[in-house]
Amino acid sequence: VQLQASGGGSVQAGGSLRLSCAASGRSIGSYAMYWFRQSPGKEREFVASIKWNGDNTYYTDSVKGRFTISRDNAKNTVYLQMNTLKPEDTAVYFCAADTITWGGDAPPTYEYEYWGQGTQVTVSS
Repeated sequence: VQLQASGGGSVQAGGSLRLSCAASGRSIGSYAMYWFRQSPGKEREFVASIKWNGDNTYYTDSVKGRFTISRDNAKNTVYLQMNTLKPEDTAVYFCAADTITWGGDAPPTYEYEYWGQGTQVTVSS
C-alpha cells in the first residue's frame, strides 16, 4: 500500500483545512487508519485514528471537538477535517495504516505497516 497525504497549507488561526490520505496498491478497507503530526524539535504525536469500518474514532485531547477523522473505503481515502486551527497545530501531518486498532493511545513509535509522506500545515496567529 502506498499512502499519499495532501491538503496541507498555510492558514490563519481559526481557519480550516481538510487533509486527505489516498491509498493505492491495495484496499485499505481492512486497516485502521491514523494521523500523526510532528513539529520541529518535538516528537511525533498521535492526532486521530479510525477503525477499519469507521465505527470508532479516537482523538488526542488537544484536537477533540475541532478535528474530525473520516474514511471512504470506496475511494480508498481517509480524511482529517481540521477546524478552528491554532498556531500550535502547526506541524507536518502523516497518515499511517495498520491492521491493529490502537484507539486513543496509538503509540507514534510503533512500526505501523504503512506510512505516507507528510503534508505541512502552518497556522499563523
